[in-house]
Amino acid sequence: MECENMSLKSFPVSFCAFNGGKMSVPGSYQAAAGPSSVPTAPPSYEETVAVNSYYPTPPAPTPGPNTGLMTGPDGKGMNPPAYYTQPVPVPNANAIAVQTVYVQQPVSFYDRPVQMCCPSCNKMIVTQLSYNAGALTWLSCGSLCLLGCIAGCCFIPFCVDALQDVDHHCPNCKALLGTYKRL
Repeated sequence: MECENMSLKSFPVSFCAFNGGKMSVPGSYQAAAGPSSVPTAPPSYEETVAVNSYYPTPPAPTPGPNTGLMTGPDGKGMNPPAYYTQPVPVPNANAIAVQTVYVQQPVSFYDRPVQMCCPSCNKMIVTQLSYNAGALTWLSCGSLCLLGCIAGCCFIPFCVDALQDVDHHCPNCKALLGTYKRL
């Protein structure tokens, strides 16, 4: 009788296994005596999943009687293991196509460049600015004239960008995207 004594963290433990009249240490496995009709290898991945097939493939025929039963190590009959596969979906001829539409939120234009998607050329851009005389420019010019700046100083608002309206253009297609009016 062969037994193995092991100690796990100072706890003595004795392990013995009984195998057909012989004592053996656990972990040492012995093959069953005699011819075995059990398949020695599991099915392949393709057989199990049924790749490139609409129907599952049956398992490979096993040696043994023609009744579909296999004999186990004890000589009794047993059913072969069933291999289940997931059916592959068949394409539907009446499928509905779904189209996703992205709605762009309105862009607020100010006196600085804006990053946006141009509605004309559908590219992500940073707008180019151009300045035009607007209501605030003319009102400032008139106010300076009334204060006595008639020697040309009343035209200063036409040179100051902070008093003019701002137009936003696309740098690719040069389309006018929006305007920021000061008044």
